Amino acid sequence: MEQKIDVIVIGGGVLGTFHAYHALLKGYKVCLVEKDQIPRGATTQNFGQVVPSGMGYKWQKWGRESLQIYQEIQSKFDISIRQNGTVYLASDDDEERLLVELRSLNNDNGYPSKMLTKKECLRKYPGLRSSYVTAGLFFPQEVTVEPRIMIHRLQHYMVEVLNLVFKTHFLVVDCIKNGDGVEVISATNERLKAQKVIICNGADFKNLYPNLFWQSDLEVTKLQMMQTKPQKRFELKGSILTGWSIRRYEAFKECPSYAEIKSRESGDSPQKRWGVHILFKQAVDGSVIIGDSHEYADAMNVDDLGFDINMDIDNFILNEAQKVFDLPTYEIHKKWYGLYAQCKTQDVFQKTIDGDIHIVTGIGGKGMTGSAGFAKSNINTLFN
Repeated sequence: MEQKIDVIVIGGGVLGTFHAYHALLKGYKVCLVEKDQIPRGATTQNFGQVVPSGMGYKWQKWGRESLQIYQEIQSKFDISIRQNGTVYLASDDDEERLLVELRSLNNDNGYPSKMLTKKECLRKYPGLRSSYVTAGLFFPQEVTVEPRIMIHRLQHYMVEVLNLVFKTHFLVVDCIKNGDGVEVISATNERLKAQKVIICNGADFKNLYPNLFWQSDLEVTKLQMMQTKPQKRFELKGSILTGWSIRRYEAFKECPSYAEIKSRESGDSPQKRWGVHILFKQAVDGSVIIGDSHEYADAMNVDDLGFDINMDIDNFILNEAQKVFDLPTYEIHKKWYGLYAQCKTQDVFQKTIDGDIHIVTGIGGKGMTGSAGFAKSNINTLFN
């Protein structure tokens, strides 16, 4: 017998999962479908930092709401959330000035942060090199997640507690507007019908609507990251972002001094060529994740990014990381790269087809931080 479903969400990554989550909370019967056995895309290949502080004003509101949603779920079910804060470490006077300006902006927004002196930074973060840091800005409300753990635990919670219908190995080959609903057909000819379909996965978007995909302004970013072996008797709390993050993140673009400071930077450095900024986060096993880089290609030319890890980039990241922290070991245990799609001209790619098929993708690097809050707002919009 045909199941009654109100909403089918295509794509089991963080953006699709939170669209399903908020539809469930509104009382809808939801089916989440995932083409693989487990999500394998950007959701599981990222740093696992939830940092509204790095976002501009519009997205910071959604990021802060995401923090509340993560914490609410964590209070009921362990999805690996750790509230251990985010720090930005300045390495010179320009970066310190941007920190002071960002703190003032966040005070106006009601988002708490605390300036740290050089001495306070060195005391709070073991291994931090005195030759690097001049000051820090700490955001106590921000959290870290274990991305390859969180999404699976969240989906398990939704199935067990919220009655989500979750289908894996469900490769969608067609969406058909059919009377008062939409029929979704899998590669094995399994058919589902719902009032609305929300497509939150770029690969499914590409397969289902190739012409629209090629005409979009989506571009793909390739990021390289690596992970050390577990550090012995060493604890590094929270997300650690450094001076190049200060010079890169969109939140700082709203600071009065940003444009003038950026105008004095060299344009031909390896840092600029590969889009490198140095980040650290300690995983639950004691290892430290280090990254990352940013290489770009239009979505239709994604193969130009290659399928290998560029060792020149990794060696450059490691060399620069060692100027910031003296870790007990920099012996690398894992290397990987992740891909995410983003829009050149808008925050997220959104398109409605036949009234009830909604494409929502291309959230870019905002996914882990912004998806929970954005999806709540978008579900309210889609269902009035």
